[in-house]
Amino acid sequence: MSDNDGFYVIYADGACRDNPGGPMGIGALIINPKGKIVCKLASFVGLGTNNQAEYLAVIFALKYARDVGARRVELRMNSELVVRQLTGEYRVKNEDLQPLHQQALKLLRTFKRWRCVHTKREENSRAAKLAKKALDQVESRQRNLARSADVVG
Repeated sequence: MSDNDGFYVIYADGACRDNPGGPMGIGALIINPKGKIVCKLASFVGLGTNNQAEYLAVIFALKYARDVGARRVELRMNSELVVRQLTGEYRVKNEDLQPLHQQALKLLRTFKRWRCVHTKREENSRAAKLAKKALDQVESRQRNLARSADVVG
């Protein structure tokens, strides 16, 4: 990755197991204009749907990008739905997604310039792995708690 015209590149992905209503994880990488990774984000964000997880990945990543001083961002995702909704090509019909969409747009508007690009799944694999890592960690903790309860009980 070389100079990106001053743009920080954000790869973001959300994952949900047992969609809908299952645990959601988010993952993101933020790369500065010189190609250096300045942030890796992996977090469990509760229960919901895959599309909610995708939006939460965007929201968390944009907040981090702003915190590290990014003024221009290029958001890259393999979620065609979220990309097309953020660029205005698709309307947001789902009531549960509407507040997340509005929050993401509000954050995007805090940047001097922004763009949102659909990428192939393979190009977003690092963010996907971070989202899945967050889910794996939560499930591992739950298994350990269950084992502890068996020992005590």
